[in-house]
Amino acid sequence: MNIRSLTRGDGAVIGAAVVLFIASFLTFQSYSFLGASASGNAWDDLGFGLGIYMGAVIGAVLIVVNRCLPQQRKVLGLDLSQVGAAFSVLAAWSLLWTLIDTPDGYDAGAGLILGFIAALVLAGAAIATPLVPALQAALLPAPKPVAPQPYGAQPPGGYGYPGAPAQPYGGQPQAGQPFGQQPQGGPVPTAPTAAAQPAPADFSPFWFAVPVARPLFAEDGSPTPIAELAPGTWYLAVEQRGAALVAQTQDGRRGVLQDTSGIQRG
Repeated sequence: MNIRSLTRGDGAVIGAAVVLFIASFLTFQSYSFLGASASGNAWDDLGFGLGIYMGAVIGAVLIVVNRCLPQQRKVLGLDLSQVGAAFSVLAAWSLLWTLIDTPDGYDAGAGLILGFIAALVLAGAAIATPLVPALQAALLPAPKPVAPQPYGAQPPGGYGYPGAPAQPYGGQPQAGQPFGQQPQGGPVPTAPTAAAQPAPADFSPFWFAVPVARPLFAEDGSPTPIAELAPGTWYLAVEQRGAALVAQTQDGRRGVLQDTSGIQRG
C-alpha cells in the first residue's frame, strides 16, 4: 500500500469519517416532558450506531484502501470506491430525514447534527474527487531530490532517488583507480550502441515524480500498461514525444507516460 497516492479528496474523506465516529458518541436526541428529561447517543439504537454511523465510516475505509492499493479491487463488478461512496450517500440521506422528521417532544442533539454534516462532507468528497482536479492533487508532497544525475548513472541509494553524479556512461573503473576516472594511457574505446546515443539537443533528461498513480504504456503504442508510476518515487525522463514523456522504471523498463499534468521535476 502506498499512502502517497492519497489525494486531497481522500484527506477530506478521512477527516469526515473521524468526525462522524466522534459524533456517534454525542447526544443523538433528547426528550423532555413534564420536567422529566432523557437523552441518548446513536449506540442506544444499533440501527443508527452500526447501520448508519459505522456504515459511513466503513465506506470511508473502503475509499481510502482502494486508493492505496496498487490495483483497484472490485466487489460484484463495482470498485471499492464506488461501494464506499454509496455507503456515505446512504448515511447522509438517512440522517437528513431523521433530522427533518424529529418526533414531537424530541430535540435533535449534537451527535445527530454533527453526524449529518460529516456524512454530507464525506459523500460530497467521495463523489467529487474523481471530477474536481483540485481534489485530485496529492495529499502528501513528494520528497525533493538531493541532486539530479547525468543520464545513465545509477543512484547510490537505489533507483528512484537522485544522488551524486557517477562516472560517465560506458566508462569502466580499473583496479587501484578512483571510480569514474579514465585509466592511464588514454581512454578505453567503447563501441557505440543505440542505448548510449545522447538525447536530442533540445531535451535534457530529468527526474520527476507524479502527483497520483499513473499508468506507463509500452513504446510500441500498445493500450495495455506495462507498469504504474507511484507518487513519492522519482523516475527518470529520457525522451519527450510531444506532450508525453518516455520514462524509465526501477527495473530498467521504459515506457510512455501519456498524462504529464502536475508532475514535479527534480
